[in-house]
Amino acid sequence: MATEKKIAGTCYLKIDGAQVSVNGDVEFPVTLVNREARMGSTGVVGYSETDRVPFLNLTVNLEPTFPIEAVRTNDDMTLTAELANGWVYTLQGAWLEGEINGNASDGTVTLNFSGQKCHLQV
Repeated sequence: MATEKKIAGTCYLKIDGAQVSVNGDVEFPVTLVNREARMGSTGVVGYSETDRVPFLNLTVNLEPTFPIEAVRTNDDMTLTAELANGWVYTLQGAWLEGEINGNASDGTVTLNFSGQKCHLQV
């Protein structure tokens, strides 16, 4: 019986159900909290915990069918990234964060999304 060893490669992304062509890295949070050790006079006494904003950062190809108007104006998108290792990351209530700048020389745009909630299925 063969064991699946693929951990990286093609990622499939849908924005509100529309398939878009990913070009490059896809970044998402694996944890939704940030922990930091707390020190006392007796050594480490525990940690503090702060919440992280759910996000999805990626570069996509600017194909003629790319849903640019939805990306520019919608503030309640659902994004689903299917990774090569079988994980599925879903970002809900998403909006475009920051500026959006296209690259004419390679036909891509880097997008940074934040959202209300996310789910990582492993």
